[in-house]
Amino acid sequence: MINFQNVTFIKSAPSYADAPEGMFPEVLIVGKSNVGKSTLINTLCQRNRLAYTSSKPGHTRLLNYYLIDEKFYLVDAPGYGYARGGVDLDALFGKMMEDYFTNCPRLKLVLILIDARREFNVNDEEILTYVQENKIPYFVIVTKVDKVNQSEKHALVNRLKEKNITEDALFYTSSLRPKTIESLKSAIEKVI
Repeated sequence: MINFQNVTFIKSAPSYADAPEGMFPEVLIVGKSNVGKSTLINTLCQRNRLAYTSSKPGHTRLLNYYLIDEKFYLVDAPGYGYARGGVDLDALFGKMMEDYFTNCPRLKLVLILIDARREFNVNDEEILTYVQENKIPYFVIVTKVDKVNQSEKHALVNRLKEKNITEDALFYTSSLRPKTIESLKSAIEKVI
């Protein structure tokens, strides 16, 4: 059993070449800027300020490594879909992810975060297509489900079905409902 509360921030790395030493498997978190990556990390680990959350998109620009229970690294990637301070985060994300996917033999799972209130964008489509075509295990995590009504959620479910995402790879989460995280923790544990 993995104790997600036993977590240590290890380091921020500008590229995979600067990743921490060790042979731990890796779970990569990707998603649009402001989708709730930091909130998911904090909720998974039951820590309020483990990962920095910001109301301003584009804060994460490095690969942030968290060691979970000395079993695996949870790796927070920069968000995409936003340009801030003259930095094209899509270009940064693309270069960093190409390097990561090419050079990371320990990647076991990709968590693709999607905001329940938003449509799939081109970056979401590209990352989903990439992991599906390369047979990389993935879960699609729909965040902020507490902010949509039942008809909006139903429409979202239909859109996700069109993407060939199986039921067992789909999770609906809310930081306001921590129980929605328990099934995700169990699923991550099975992959690790």
